[in-house]
Amino acid sequence: MSRIIDLGKYIEIGINALEENFSFLWRAIDDGISWTVDNLSELLLSIPFVVFLLIVVLLAYYAKAGKMMFKKEGLKKGGGLVAFVVIGLFLIYAMGYWEDAMCTTTLVLVAAFIALVLGIPIGILAAKNRTADIIIRPILDFMQTMPAFVYLIPAIFFFSVGDTPGVVATVIFSLPPAVRLTSLGIRSVPNDVVEAGRAFGATEKQILYKIELPLAMPTILTGVNQVILLALSMVVIASMVGARGLGSVVYQGIQQNDIAKGFESGLGIVILAIILDRITQSFANKKG
Repeated sequence: MSRIIDLGKYIEIGINALEENFSFLWRAIDDGISWTVDNLSELLLSIPFVVFLLIVVLLAYYAKAGKMMFKKEGLKKGGGLVAFVVIGLFLIYAMGYWEDAMCTTTLVLVAAFIALVLGIPIGILAAKNRTADIIIRPILDFMQTMPAFVYLIPAIFFFSVGDTPGVVATVIFSLPPAVRLTSLGIRSVPNDVVEAGRAFGATEKQILYKIELPLAMPTILTGVNQVILLALSMVVIASMVGARGLGSVVYQGIQQNDIAKGFESGLGIVILAIILDRITQSFANKKG
């Protein structure tokens, strides 16, 4: 069938123009992300396994038990999560995938941090400005419905292969929940509370930081939870462009038809996902 509009050709011309005219920007982004990922990964790997396990256990227990952590009720609430953290992380270590797990954790943390730094301010803007919301909403719809593999094409073109294109694709994939849930949280703040703040002479900046954001925090933290989980779900796809970690081991297992390697590394990703989900969701519930 003959084409009437060759849209792909014009997209390619646009991407080529961006690559040629802003090559200095792509190099700067590549250098910054690569430096951050390498150094954070080295930092995590420098921590002995027992010390790292203890830190995560204490964090998980505090997230679940809160102020009751030194009471019997706190032990009942947090004991199950602590047991899962100990068993899960020890299983990853015993299977020999600890270094890969730390690389995956690094990629997820860096991508989630960038997504939140971008997403929360955009969500605030969308909640405060109707025109911005009208523009941002279809962009988010486009980002969420676009197949994840498609994000890899411009990422490879601008950043070649390695951790950087994986992080960039992961940021794009996990950004929408941060924007949507931040906007939803601020819009959900009761108008009478905001009006009471204005009646007492609060400025718009004070209303945002002292009324709207604190009341919207449970919803925003749910967005943080979703961003982290979406970032973790991208690790296998990101491995196709050279990103390190458990995702690359899964990809190797697929290529080599190695069921054992694929299952073990996939199980490691599931364990990390459950731990991160339970910890972040517990903090969100505490704010609720």
